[in-house]
Amino acid sequence: MILGKPKFEAKIDWQVIDTILLDMDGTLLDKHFDDYFWEEYVPVVFAEKNKISIFDAEEKLLARYRKKEGSLDWTDLDFWSKELGLDIVSLKKKMNYLIKVHPYVIDFLKYCQKNDKKIYLVTNAHSKTLAIKMEKTGIANYFERIICSEEVGMAKEDPEFWEKLEEMINFSKDRTILAEDNEKVLDAAQKFGFFRDQLIFVAKSSSTMPVIHSKKFPSIIFFKELIV
Repeated sequence: MILGKPKFEAKIDWQVIDTILLDMDGTLLDKHFDDYFWEEYVPVVFAEKNKISIFDAEEKLLARYRKKEGSLDWTDLDFWSKELGLDIVSLKKKMNYLIKVHPYVIDFLKYCQKNDKKIYLVTNAHSKTLAIKMEKTGIANYFERIICSEEVGMAKEDPEFWEKLEEMINFSKDRTILAEDNEKVLDAAQKFGFFRDQLIFVAKSSSTMPVIHSKKFPSIIFFKELIV
């Protein structure tokens, strides 16, 4: 299912691009794993542990999630293990068969490498989540460097994140593209100084959800749309 049409088409002039910044969950990897894990699997385990109904567990958990969304705690597995009294790392490893790379992602990464572009993975995901997903997918070797928001000290939704990242990897914002499935992150990057045309919104973050194009940024469904 596709909801709406893209207001802005994604057209990259590869001659002026030398750096690629890529989000992980929902952008390179199917967000179905994360949605299922936090919205369905954890509530079941939490309900069983606390001897409450699934309905009550979902209500309690969603309220806690909302309070931390967009913060470093939101993706901190150690925080949630302590907060919920569950071994979140072990639970993620148990469900790792749902971790999958989106279609055409590997083709795109190889295309960027072939054309001598520097590729960085820039994620809000916790380092322990990152380790699980890199082990499962085997895509770590495509990147010059992998940066987690905990290393920067703030989430990507904060414009200051991009200032600090610029200092860390020394990219030129006018020769860089950023691909994300989160408009709030793209908003922050634009406030920092990225050109809108080089901020790419991934409109199908999950294999189980419809395509939803951004009304603010150029959208793609699959990365093959950027391969010329």
